[in-house]
Amino acid sequence: MISLPSITPPAKALTSLDHRIEAATGHSIDRLWTYQDRGLLDEPLSRLAEAHRSLADAERGVTFYRVLLQRLASGELAVDQDLFTRIDRTVAQLKDATATRDSRQDLAVAVLEPLEAANPVAAEAGAELIAHEFAALLAISQGAKLHQHLQTGRMSVVTSSGVRVAHPVFQRLEEAGLVVRDTSRPLHAGQPVSLTDSGRTTVTGAARPAATAAPAPRMGSWPAAPTRSR
Repeated sequence: MISLPSITPPAKALTSLDHRIEAATGHSIDRLWTYQDRGLLDEPLSRLAEAHRSLADAERGVTFYRVLLQRLASGELAVDQDLFTRIDRTVAQLKDATATRDSRQDLAVAVLEPLEAANPVAAEAGAELIAHEFAALLAISQGAKLHQHLQTGRMSVVTSSGVRVAHPVFQRLEEAGLVVRDTSRPLHAGQPVSLTDSGRTTVTGAARPAATAAPAPRMGSWPAAPTRSR
């Protein structure tokens, strides 16, 4: 019986389409997957992210069987009939994995090509947002509610992570058409706040708002805005 160490391919395998996807979307693969997990992508980008995940998973299968075949043929094991049987089975599995990978790559290309043809650019909706407002928008994207204090009448937005957004900042985002609240709910109970299509485009857009020279108003500790990485 042949015994080999376990083979664990990288969790996020590289694919031949990575550079094209990053060029077409303006996002790194890591950021694209993160935005998909948060439900922030529009339909074309979400379909592309899903197609890329499927392709990456198939690429991991190819890597697994290729590495296994290399180990079987490395000379570390006794050359006997069991080895030949295992090599034949692994070659067949590698062929199947490669066929699956090629099929999923074709599907990913079919989703990617319209985006490449359109050459989308980040919408200008959030171009004038200053840094702390962009951070507020990013925090709201995780889920938030607008509350009004029963005694003082003061209003503020509380995000699911516990971050508080000052009402004037929320008003700025609402007037810009980046967020919307569910006015069917009473304010004292909390009105759910969500991003509009423009808000999602602003958060996931390649362009990040420039910081202003004047110091931003202090509103607590904000999560850092995403930066492009490889």
